[in-house]
Amino acid sequence: MSQDTAQTIGGPIGRILAMPNDSQTKTIVVALALCLVCSIIVAAAAVGLRPLQEANKALDKQRYILSVAGLDISGNIQATFDQSIETRLVDLASGDYVEEMDAAGYDQRKAAKDPQQNLTLSSDVDIASIKARAKIASIYLVKNGDTITRVILPVHGYGLWSTLYGFLAIEPDGNSVYGLKFYDHAETPGLGGEVDNPKWQAKWNGKQLLDANGKQALNVLKGNVSPDSKFFQHEIDGLAGATLTSRGVSNLVRFWTGANGFGPYLTKFKNGGA
Repeated sequence: MSQDTAQTIGGPIGRILAMPNDSQTKTIVVALALCLVCSIIVAAAAVGLRPLQEANKALDKQRYILSVAGLDISGNIQATFDQSIETRLVDLASGDYVEEMDAAGYDQRKAAKDPQQNLTLSSDVDIASIKARAKIASIYLVKNGDTITRVILPVHGYGLWSTLYGFLAIEPDGNSVYGLKFYDHAETPGLGGEVDNPKWQAKWNGKQLLDANGKQALNVLKGNVSPDSKFFQHEIDGLAGATLTSRGVSNLVRFWTGANGFGPYLTKFKNGGA
């Protein structure tokens, strides 16, 4: 910019522009101005893209729900979800459906952090290491017409490095596992991150939550399950080199299917309704 143009602008800006290009003050001011402009652009982009990001996040969540339910995810995810999945809310203490709240708009993860909507867990029951849980939880009913074919439960708990968030699919008997998949975690790739391995996920199919006496029995082992084990229907191979992640998965499933999680709901569900 010429000196004449700088003087024409006038004021503090004009005085700065009129400085020599090798002026340290001018360099610092210009750099700060560029940083300010760039930060405004980035902030505006983040705000503008937020609705799209939230929509993609919701769509990805629906994809995981459909996948763990064994439904086709190759087509229109939203259409398949709307056709096959009914979202309901459950009062975890009673196991009853909650009708007076908007199930589609409910954010369980946000509610779990709200003292007005959560329940603080004592150390003797908090085997999933989550500290508090929402009083109201989402569940997803997989339907074929009017028939419920499976129920999908959102589950989470601490592994080695992170909280794992996933979905557990249960058969209509309220006891048989159809599948388990995690959609959010930060476990070590190749070790605890093997929770994402389809071969390991497939080992959950057909496992039983409860024993013949109605007691919790499902367990992720430290090693491999023996085909001759009398507990075969309740045991899943552990993740090689990831003992703490395996233990975390075992604990979070037991918590969420137990008395302090979805246990009361599953009891009513298998008996014909919540």
